[in-house]
Amino acid sequence: MSEPSVRPPAARDASIRPPAARDASARPSAAGDASARSLAALVARRLLMGLLVLGAVSLIVFTATELAPGDAASAAVGPDAGPAAVEEKRRELGLDRPAPVRYAEWLWGAVRGDFGTSYVSGVPVSEIVAARAGNSMMLALVTLVLLVPLAVGLGVWGGLREGSLTDRALSAGILTMVSIPEFVVGSVLILIFALHLDVLPAVSFLGPGASVLDHPEILVLPVVTLLAGTIAHNARLVRARVVEVVADDAVATARLNGVPEHRVVLRYVLPAALPPVIPLLARYVALLVGGALVVETLFGFPGLASVLVQGSAGRDVPTVQAVALIVAAVTVLVNLLGDLLGIALDPLRRVPV
Repeated sequence: MSEPSVRPPAARDASIRPPAARDASARPSAAGDASARSLAALVARRLLMGLLVLGAVSLIVFTATELAPGDAASAAVGPDAGPAAVEEKRRELGLDRPAPVRYAEWLWGAVRGDFGTSYVSGVPVSEIVAARAGNSMMLALVTLVLLVPLAVGLGVWGGLREGSLTDRALSAGILTMVSIPEFVVGSVLILIFALHLDVLPAVSFLGPGASVLDHPEILVLPVVTLLAGTIAHNARLVRARVVEVVADDAVATARLNGVPEHRVVLRYVLPAALPPVIPLLARYVALLVGGALVVETLFGFPGLASVLVQGSAGRDVPTVQAVALIVAAVTVLVNLLGDLLGIALDPLRRVPV
């Protein structure tokens, strides 16, 4: 007589496993869905916050231009015009209407990319801004491309050699550069390379129809001036985080096991050091926007700063409002992208909602 077949315990008890055991295979999918929903909710919140900030900035910009001394109509018709001509110009520009109505119309136009017409030249403000925004973007882009690898490289280099002579010299140089204003750095560079050595132009002049790419030498001094302070700020952030990561047991264990130093940096140090500081790096990168306006003015660079200066001098309110709102929008966008990138790279920051 044959013996009855006996099922293995695992097979025999498969139907009576607890729910947690039966659904173990479904856990990764559920966890992934929850993480995706959490990240989507965070992105939506950050976007909403960014829009609210831009709305507040637009109100502040409009109010500031309204309260600024002087009268746009008087500036437009000239100092010799009589009261009747000024009043006629006010009606023509729509300045006789209530401020809330003008703000609503300006904001709705700005949302659609229509910033109105220049009070001085009669040209659409969007055309004036577009003609110079490309130069400012090129300046910021070149600076950013150089900034990220240099700041990360210097920060990692100093953090891996904490307390050494190299680290102390680097820290002293960083503190020095952080404390020097950009216009001082730019003035010294002009004195040395433009006036004394005469190898680079002191003024970033472009002829009619010329592009920055046609004369790349005009970018050198403005880019170096912008890099001087921003590299120092960002390298200090990266160095501080690298010092914390190097003190971790995982890095010490990898080194004791004979892992090459470059693999320790790429596999352990950078993945742990960079995600938490990316939002902070983005905030310092956003400072490039404000710093670029100062540097453009110092070097006479044909960017948005020149549009802002000319608009302020001529009481060209639509132009000033457009440049101020664009600068604020870029700043908010850079901070938002940095924050979202930091969240995406660091799962621990994705708090379920």
